[in-house]
Amino acid sequence: MSFDQLNKESLQIKYHPAPVRKILTEIKDLSELMVDLAYSAVLFDDLDLAEEVVDLEDEVDRLMSLLIMNAALAIRDKEDAEAIYPIIKTASAIDRISNEAARIARVVIRKIGVDPLISEALSYADERLVRTSISSDSILQQKKLGELGLETNIGVIIRAIRRNGELYLDIDDDFMLGVNDVIVAKGTDTGIVELDMLARGGLKRIPKPKVI
Repeated sequence: MSFDQLNKESLQIKYHPAPVRKILTEIKDLSELMVDLAYSAVLFDDLDLAEEVVDLEDEVDRLMSLLIMNAALAIRDKEDAEAIYPIIKTASAIDRISNEAARIARVVIRKIGVDPLISEALSYADERLVRTSISSDSILQQKKLGELGLETNIGVIIRAIRRNGELYLDIDDDFMLGVNDVIVAKGTDTGIVELDMLARGGLKRIPKPKVI
Protein backbone atom coordinates (compact mmCIF):
# COMPACT_ATOMS: atom_id res chain seq x y z
CA MET A 1 0.00 0.00 0.00
CA SER A 2 1.49 3.37 -1.04
CA PHE A 3 1.61 6.44 1.20
CA ASP A 4 -1.17 8.07 -0.85
CA GLN A 5 -3.33 4.97 -0.50
CA LEU A 6 -2.62 4.82 3.23
CA ASN A 7 -3.50 8.49 3.64
CA LYS A 8 -6.75 8.08 1.69
CA GLU A 9 -7.65 4.92 3.62
CA SER A 10 -6.93 6.63 6.95
CA LEU A 11 -9.42 9.37 6.19
CA GLN A 12 -12.14 6.72 5.85
CA ILE A 13 -11.40 4.96 9.14
CA LYS A 14 -12.62 6.08 12.52
CA TYR A 15 -9.99 5.99 15.22
CA HIS A 16 -10.41 3.76 18.21
CA PRO A 17 -7.75 3.04 20.81
CA ALA A 18 -5.92 -0.27 20.55
CA PRO A 19 -2.47 -1.51 21.61
CA VAL A 20 -0.05 -1.08 18.71
CA ARG A 21 1.56 -4.47 19.30
CA LYS A 22 -1.85 -6.15 19.26
CA ILE A 23 -2.66 -4.56 15.91
CA LEU A 24 0.73 -5.71 14.60
CA THR A 25 -0.07 -9.28 15.65
CA GLU A 26 -3.39 -9.13 13.80
CA ILE A 27 -1.65 -7.86 10.67
CA LYS A 28 0.88 -10.70 10.89
CA ASP A 29 -1.83 -13.35 11.35
CA LEU A 30 -3.87 -12.02 8.44
CA SER A 31 -0.84 -11.86 6.15
CA GLU A 32 0.08 -15.46 6.95
CA LEU A 33 -3.48 -16.52 6.13
CA MET A 34 -3.39 -14.54 2.88
CA VAL A 35 -0.22 -16.31 1.76
CA ASP A 36 -1.77 -19.72 2.48
CA LEU A 37 -4.98 -18.78 0.67
CA ALA A 38 -3.18 -17.32 -2.34
CA TYR A 39 -1.05 -20.45 -2.65
CA SER A 40 -4.10 -22.72 -2.61
CA ALA A 41 -6.03 -20.42 -4.95
CA VAL A 42 -3.30 -20.70 -7.59
CA LEU A 43 -2.70 -24.42 -7.10
CA PHE A 44 -6.38 -25.37 -7.39
CA ASP A 45 -7.53 -22.45 -9.55
CA ASP A 46 -10.01 -21.60 -6.79
CA LEU A 47 -11.81 -18.30 -7.42
CA ASP A 48 -13.46 -18.25 -3.97
CA LEU A 49 -10.10 -18.44 -2.20
CA ALA A 50 -8.63 -15.78 -4.48
CA GLU A 51 -11.49 -13.38 -3.76
CA GLU A 52 -11.08 -13.97 -0.03
CA VAL A 53 -7.42 -12.93 -0.32
CA VAL A 54 -8.43 -9.65 -1.94
CA ASP A 55 -11.00 -9.04 0.80
CA LEU A 56 -8.34 -9.70 3.44
CA GLU A 57 -6.04 -7.19 1.76
CA ASP A 58 -8.62 -4.49 2.53
CA GLU A 59 -8.68 -5.61 6.17
CA VAL A 60 -4.87 -5.44 6.40
CA ASP A 61 -4.97 -1.94 4.91
CA ARG A 62 -7.54 -0.93 7.54
CA LEU A 63 -5.38 -2.31 10.34
CA MET A 64 -2.32 -0.52 8.96
CA SER A 65 -4.17 2.78 9.11
CA LEU A 66 -5.31 2.05 12.65
CA LEU A 67 -1.77 1.14 13.67
CA ILE A 68 -0.39 4.41 12.29
CA MET A 69 -3.04 6.44 14.15
CA ASN A 70 -2.42 4.70 17.47
CA ALA A 71 1.34 4.89 17.04
CA ALA A 72 1.14 8.63 16.33
CA LEU A 73 -0.83 9.25 19.52
CA ALA A 74 1.62 7.14 21.55
CA ILE A 75 4.67 9.23 20.62
CA ARG A 76 5.42 11.90 23.23
CA ASP A 77 9.20 12.21 22.94
CA LYS A 78 12.19 10.83 21.04
CA GLU A 79 12.35 7.71 23.22
CA ASP A 80 8.76 6.87 22.26
CA ALA A 81 9.59 7.50 18.60
CA GLU A 82 12.58 5.17 18.77
CA ALA A 83 10.43 2.47 20.42
CA ILE A 84 7.58 2.77 17.91
CA TYR A 85 9.74 2.96 14.78
CA PRO A 86 10.64 -0.78 14.60
CA ILE A 87 6.97 -1.71 15.02
CA ILE A 88 5.89 0.52 12.14
CA LYS A 89 8.76 -0.74 9.99
CA THR A 90 7.85 -4.36 10.71
CA ALA A 91 4.18 -3.71 9.99
CA SER A 92 5.08 -2.08 6.66
CA ALA A 93 7.17 -5.11 5.67
CA ILE A 94 4.31 -7.47 6.55
CA ASP A 95 1.89 -5.25 4.63
CA ARG A 96 4.08 -5.62 1.54
CA ILE A 97 3.83 -9.40 1.90
CA SER A 98 0.04 -9.15 2.04
CA ASN A 99 0.06 -6.98 -1.09
CA GLU A 100 2.11 -9.60 -2.94
CA ALA A 101 -0.28 -12.33 -1.79
CA ALA A 102 -3.15 -10.29 -3.24
CA ARG A 103 -1.25 -9.92 -6.52
CA ILE A 104 -0.88 -13.70 -6.68
CA ALA A 105 -4.61 -14.11 -6.03
CA ARG A 106 -5.46 -11.73 -8.86
CA VAL A 107 -3.71 -14.11 -11.25
CA VAL A 108 -6.62 -16.47 -10.57
CA ILE A 109 -9.29 -13.77 -10.62
CA ARG A 110 -8.08 -12.39 -13.96
CA LYS A 111 -7.59 -15.90 -15.36
CA ILE A 112 -4.02 -15.11 -16.40
CA GLY A 113 -2.86 -18.67 -15.89
CA VAL A 114 0.16 -20.16 -14.15
CA ASP A 115 3.12 -21.97 -15.64
CA PRO A 116 2.56 -25.76 -15.26
CA LEU A 117 5.98 -26.12 -13.64
CA ILE A 118 4.91 -23.77 -10.85
CA SER A 119 1.67 -25.66 -10.30
CA GLU A 120 3.58 -28.93 -10.19
CA ALA A 121 6.01 -27.55 -7.61
CA LEU A 122 3.16 -26.33 -5.42
CA SER A 123 1.27 -29.62 -5.64
CA TYR A 124 3.58 -31.47 -3.25
CA ALA A 125 1.96 -29.92 -0.18
CA ASP A 126 0.17 -32.34 2.15
CA GLU A 127 -2.61 -29.87 2.98
CA ARG A 128 -4.73 -27.29 1.19
CA LEU A 129 -7.35 -24.70 2.10
CA VAL A 130 -11.04 -24.41 1.37
CA ARG A 131 -13.51 -21.55 1.60
CA THR A 132 -17.12 -22.56 2.04
CA SER A 133 -20.38 -21.16 3.39
CA ILE A 134 -22.76 -22.78 5.86
CA SER A 135 -26.22 -23.34 4.38
CA SER A 136 -29.52 -23.56 6.24
CA ASP A 137 -29.50 -27.32 5.56
CA SER A 138 -26.09 -27.86 7.17
CA ILE A 139 -25.72 -29.91 10.34
CA LEU A 140 -22.91 -27.53 11.32
CA GLN A 141 -25.21 -24.59 12.00
CA GLN A 142 -25.92 -23.75 15.63
CA LYS A 143 -23.12 -26.06 16.74
CA LYS A 144 -20.03 -25.16 18.71
CA LEU A 145 -16.71 -26.05 17.13
CA GLY A 146 -15.72 -28.00 20.22
CA GLU A 147 -18.65 -30.39 19.95
CA LEU A 148 -18.12 -30.92 16.21
CA GLY A 149 -14.53 -32.13 16.62
CA LEU A 150 -13.67 -31.34 13.00
CA GLU A 151 -9.92 -31.61 13.47
CA THR A 152 -10.18 -34.99 15.19
CA ASN A 153 -12.82 -36.47 12.90
CA ILE A 154 -12.00 -35.20 9.42
CA GLY A 155 -8.60 -33.58 9.90
CA VAL A 156 -9.43 -29.95 9.17
CA ILE A 157 -8.52 -26.85 11.14
CA ILE A 158 -10.68 -23.73 10.97
CA ARG A 159 -8.37 -20.82 10.18
CA ALA A 160 -10.92 -18.01 9.93
CA ILE A 161 -14.64 -17.31 9.88
CA ARG A 162 -16.33 -14.37 8.20
CA ARG A 163 -19.74 -13.38 9.57
CA ASN A 164 -21.73 -10.37 8.35
CA GLY A 165 -18.56 -8.85 6.94
CA GLU A 166 -16.59 -9.25 10.17
CA LEU A 167 -13.59 -11.57 10.22
CA TYR A 168 -12.86 -13.81 13.21
CA LEU A 169 -9.36 -15.24 13.60
CA ASP A 170 -9.20 -15.94 17.33
CA ILE A 171 -11.55 -18.92 17.26
CA ASP A 172 -12.01 -21.29 20.19
CA ASP A 173 -14.11 -24.38 20.91
CA ASP A 174 -17.02 -22.24 22.17
CA PHE A 175 -17.44 -20.46 18.83
CA MET A 176 -20.92 -21.32 17.51
CA LEU A 177 -21.37 -21.58 13.77
CA GLY A 178 -24.36 -19.99 12.07
CA VAL A 179 -26.10 -19.92 8.71
CA ASN A 180 -24.16 -17.96 6.05
CA ASP A 181 -20.93 -18.07 8.03
CA VAL A 182 -18.03 -18.27 5.59
CA ILE A 183 -15.42 -20.75 6.79
CA VAL A 184 -11.78 -20.85 5.75
CA ALA A 185 -10.23 -24.17 6.76
CA LYS A 186 -7.03 -26.12 6.20
CA GLY A 187 -6.71 -29.88 5.89
CA THR A 188 -6.19 -32.88 3.68
CA ASP A 189 -7.87 -33.22 0.29
CA THR A 190 -10.41 -35.65 1.72
CA GLY A 191 -11.07 -33.57 4.82
CA ILE A 192 -11.80 -30.32 3.02
CA VAL A 193 -14.13 -32.06 0.58
CA GLU A 194 -16.02 -33.50 3.53
CA LEU A 195 -16.14 -30.10 5.25
CA ASP A 196 -17.50 -28.47 2.09
CA MET A 197 -20.21 -31.13 1.83
CA LEU A 198 -21.07 -30.73 5.53
CA ALA A 199 -21.33 -26.96 5.15
CA ARG A 200 -23.51 -27.14 2.04
CA GLY A 201 -25.81 -29.76 3.52
CA GLY A 202 -24.78 -32.60 1.24
CA LEU A 203 -23.37 -34.65 4.10
CA LYS A 204 -25.60 -35.20 7.12
CA ARG A 205 -23.16 -36.89 9.46
CA ILE A 206 -19.59 -36.04 10.41
CA PRO A 207 -17.38 -38.93 9.28
CA LYS A 208 -15.41 -40.64 12.01
CA PRO A 209 -11.67 -41.25 11.61
CA LYS A 210 -10.79 -44.66 10.28
CA VAL A 211 -9.07 -46.95 12.75
CA ILE A 212 -6.28 -48.95 11.19
